[in-house]
Amino acid sequence: MSTAVEIAPAPVTLTEGAVKELHKLRDQQEIGDDFGLRIGVEGGGCSGMSYVLGFDQKKDGDQEYQINGLRVFMNKAHGMYLMGMEVNFQDGLNARGFTFANPNAASTCGCGTSFAV
Repeated sequence: MSTAVEIAPAPVTLTEGAVKELHKLRDQQEIGDDFGLRIGVEGGGCSGMSYVLGFDQKKDGDQEYQINGLRVFMNKAHGMYLMGMEVNFQDGLNARGFTFANPNAASTCGCGTSFAV
């Protein structure tokens, strides 16, 4: 008898560019199937909180989501800071990297990687 795992809708979205870059990074770094993309927050940064984005193993307290073929892990407590956020990847001449559009941020820093609520 198998038990089905119900996967809730993800509180964040990844743009097509972000998904493409994340799949590319996962393949280049040969990251195993037991790892997923961790999205979260941590204290620090010039505005008070910084975003966490990287491949990691699932931990106690994590919720798991599936976004465009990617396993995504997020600590349950981080959902209130990240609900509705969009992660994008820019590959332009002036800016290259992941960007975060967070509707919960009261202010953000100039670099776009930290925020205040």
